[in-house]
Amino acid sequence: MKSISYVLLAMILSMVSAKGADHPNILWIVSEDNSSHWIGCYGNEQAKTPRLDAFAREGILFEHAYSNAPVCAVARATILNGMYSPTMGTQHMRSRHPIPQRYRPYVEYLRQAGYYCTNHAKTDYNFKGKDTAIWNESSGKAHYRNRPDGAPFFATFNLGVTHESSLFDNQPAEPKRLTPAEINLPPYVPDLPEMRKDFARYHDRITAMDTQFGQLLDELEKAGLADDTIVIYSSDHGGITPRGKRYLYETGVKIPLLIRVPAKWRQLTPFSPGERVAEPVSFVDFLPTFLSLAGVDIPAYLQGRAFLGPERKKPAPDEMEFLYADRFDEIYGMRRGLTDGRWKYIRCFTPQLPAAPYSLYPYGQPAWRAWHKAWEQGKLTGRFKEIWETNQPPEELYDISKDPWEIHNLATDPNYSGKLLALRERLKRTMREVRDTGLVPEPLFAPLSEGSTIADFVQSSRFDFDRALDLAFAATQQDPAMLPFLADGLSSSSPVDRYWALCGMEIAGAAAKDEVNAVRPLLKDKYSVNRTTAANALWALGRQDLAKPFLIDSVASTDDPVSLLYLLNVLEDHQLMNDLPEGWQKSKLGDKGGTDYINRMYLHSIKEAASGKD
Repeated sequence: MKSISYVLLAMILSMVSAKGADHPNILWIVSEDNSSHWIGCYGNEQAKTPRLDAFAREGILFEHAYSNAPVCAVARATILNGMYSPTMGTQHMRSRHPIPQRYRPYVEYLRQAGYYCTNHAKTDYNFKGKDTAIWNESSGKAHYRNRPDGAPFFATFNLGVTHESSLFDNQPAEPKRLTPAEINLPPYVPDLPEMRKDFARYHDRITAMDTQFGQLLDELEKAGLADDTIVIYSSDHGGITPRGKRYLYETGVKIPLLIRVPAKWRQLTPFSPGERVAEPVSFVDFLPTFLSLAGVDIPAYLQGRAFLGPERKKPAPDEMEFLYADRFDEIYGMRRGLTDGRWKYIRCFTPQLPAAPYSLYPYGQPAWRAWHKAWEQGKLTGRFKEIWETNQPPEELYDISKDPWEIHNLATDPNYSGKLLALRERLKRTMREVRDTGLVPEPLFAPLSEGSTIADFVQSSRFDFDRALDLAFAATQQDPAMLPFLADGLSSSSPVDRYWALCGMEIAGAAAKDEVNAVRPLLKDKYSVNRTTAANALWALGRQDLAKPFLIDSVASTDDPVSLLYLLNVLEDHQLMNDLPEGWQKSKLGDKGGTDYINRMYLHSIKEAASGKD
């Protein structure tokens, strides 16, 4: 028996060695929170990134690469499963909603093909499950050197030195290389001392990341593996200075993507070393590309395309990347976008909310706090002021070739009405094709999925997707002609329809004041999110006398953490958190799911009150 086991072991090792020889290794180095404009090879003249710049000359530089989502966990779910997060129901930051089992991570396919897969060490995949379980090894010690002899590897290393928290108050305060006065401050942020200092500090973080990137390349070379390894560098999304991370502008979603394919594997790419590739790509394309490079069959259900390897597909002539942003931590919102690298269209489905902040976490940065304080003190005008205020434009259109910082919204320019209409319809068609679960407010995920997944519900015959989509667009178009359609939606049997109809009444405000009697019965809707939205609509229709006591009293009867978080968003918007009865938080704040964000919102409100804000 022992001799037979040795024979079998030798056969297995021989097969693994053969597979290793026939398949390239893949090393993927990911830096956190930096958009492409921070890197020297992408045109930043103040950057000091010698290793990345040299790497770009050796490899391929993608000029229009996008993260789909401007925040880590949501973007990472898309990478891992090759599906848009709104298709799976993973678009809300740090959510753990289940996804259909048919959506499988790329790691699983690679491991089945004989790859040794390691993750050093970021997970945070944004759906139900044990993140580390999919890897051969996932930890701070995970490394390709631990692979079985001869096995090909897929190894990812995450560089956290550029994370947004690197600019928080507990980090080194003084910039080392550039002085604040030297910084070329982009025109989308106000010129404040704290802003200049944080931009200068972040250049230091980028340079530190560049050094760490170079060390990983040197390690690969020293191990004698460079000639057998495809090396990929990207960030996990944009950021981190104000109006970067969490925004669908280029500063939030346009990522650096550099790929070096050694001569041995040059047949896997149609591009030459040093070439700059203009075709758009995004994270949804990574899974099929990984499999194509590894010689693994690509599942038909994937939503992206392989842009390298034998299974490469050329982009469609009108290829556009789908972008999305929803709840970031404790603050709700919904935006969708499209871009081809030149044109950018953004649709805001919550125009009644300010465009800052999208999360309370960034207030750890002096620049964000300074911008907010300058607004509170009335020192700002124009776009620097408007970002903090309600009634945001429902649509934004930019010609990035002429306006790279996206500060001139062309959506109201009659010269671009044709382009606006075309992209509006294109977005609507895209949301329909991907079956965007964002149409369903998050508090309805669990009750409507009925023990399955929200993706299954939205893709089933139980959900009238087209009607909900029409109502969502009508609700946010700010067109009085849509009011009869929205009023009809108030009596729909679908809670999703009722939700969007109520949102439409809230957004319409005084124009819908005659609909008070139609909205008021929905204070007794079956679902908490609709009751809250009905009260919010009544507030906008001038009936604060009805809305205020209802919202305050609803805290006591709302136990579901997701519904409570939605309710607290509305209370915070109307500055009602301090009107809640004393001691309410003792029964509502604890250790169960979602309450970290509830705690943060409550504590932020108390802090604001203590500072004298009304």
